[in-house]
Amino acid sequence: MNFKTYPWVSIVSFCILLAGHGASAKDIDVAGTLVAEGSREDIIIPVGAGGNNSAELETFIPVTVINGVKSGPVLATIAGVHGYEYNSILATEKWLANIDPSTLTGTIIAVRVAHIPAFEEKSIYVNPHDRKNLNRSFPGKEDGTQTEQIAWNLSNHVIAKADFVIDLHSGDGAEWLAGFVGVYGGPLSSNYNQAMLVAEGFNFPNIVTYKMNTQKQVDTRRSLNRQAVAHGAPTILVEIGENGSKKEEHVNAMVKGLEEATRILGITSPSTINNSKAALTSQGASASRYFEGTFSVSVNFSGLWFPEITTGQFLKKGDTLGVVKDYFGNTVETVIAPESGFALYGLSGPSVKQGQSIMTIAKEVK
Repeated sequence: MNFKTYPWVSIVSFCILLAGHGASAKDIDVAGTLVAEGSREDIIIPVGAGGNNSAELETFIPVTVINGVKSGPVLATIAGVHGYEYNSILATEKWLANIDPSTLTGTIIAVRVAHIPAFEEKSIYVNPHDRKNLNRSFPGKEDGTQTEQIAWNLSNHVIAKADFVIDLHSGDGAEWLAGFVGVYGGPLSSNYNQAMLVAEGFNFPNIVTYKMNTQKQVDTRRSLNRQAVAHGAPTILVEIGENGSKKEEHVNAMVKGLEEATRILGITSPSTINNSKAALTSQGASASRYFEGTFSVSVNFSGLWFPEITTGQFLKKGDTLGVVKDYFGNTVETVIAPESGFALYGLSGPSVKQGQSIMTIAKEVK
């Protein structure tokens, strides 16, 4: 924990988390399947076609539930909200392979691929059938379009069961990204201190805090992580990898972060406070950069995007980010940074649509 950066964050919330654990676990019901203590179940949550009568378009959500032998927190992890973000899917598969329920204090509910239609059709951002972005569709509708049904099932069968939520992502197709962890705080979040502890355990180079100050922030085009905030669970967003890649180094970094997260939460050993503090000191309190929120830079024209910046780096107000050309090769827009900050992720091109964000910039801690 970087106490120099956040001196007001203490280990108190962590102590509270561990207090009282050690009693026998209880069976847990996930989407109608009862998972006994000390056991592991692979569950299929069915999802309809969403107004389309073709049975071929019906889909499902694959979920693995690992219920420990002792009572403890319920951790929900969700991968593949965007089907082309392969790192999260591969990391979840690798992480779950070595977890023994007999060693757990608490429960892990892991969504292996949240958005099967997008994954199978290799579709970036949106569902290929109803053209909706799952990460803007929460809390969803039980009888809505297919994307809305997926969101509803995740909201009610996964997030609603969780004491802590980790939303796993990476740079989508044609999207570069600097690895970071987002931490949700502010008046409408739950246990920000605990979320920061887990975020730092990932040992990623950048940590961004998002303050949920108003209900409108939570409700507008609600994402999965904001659905978790609405539920009241401490929540982090994990992003590593870019351009739909599946590099082993990025997959392993996410796996190590998930392993550390379960140790910090007391789900896996070492579960003592002293050992967890030592782990944080050695792995989570390195030279991470801290930012407070982000802002996006959009374009005024459709056409071909030629970025000048495709890596994480500090920017100054007025720096050139790239140019947009029309379909005949004429430059129609030069895009500049409206404010200083850190280039966190953006489009690597060449396709771009009018109004689309070409870069998200993190704001420096004041």
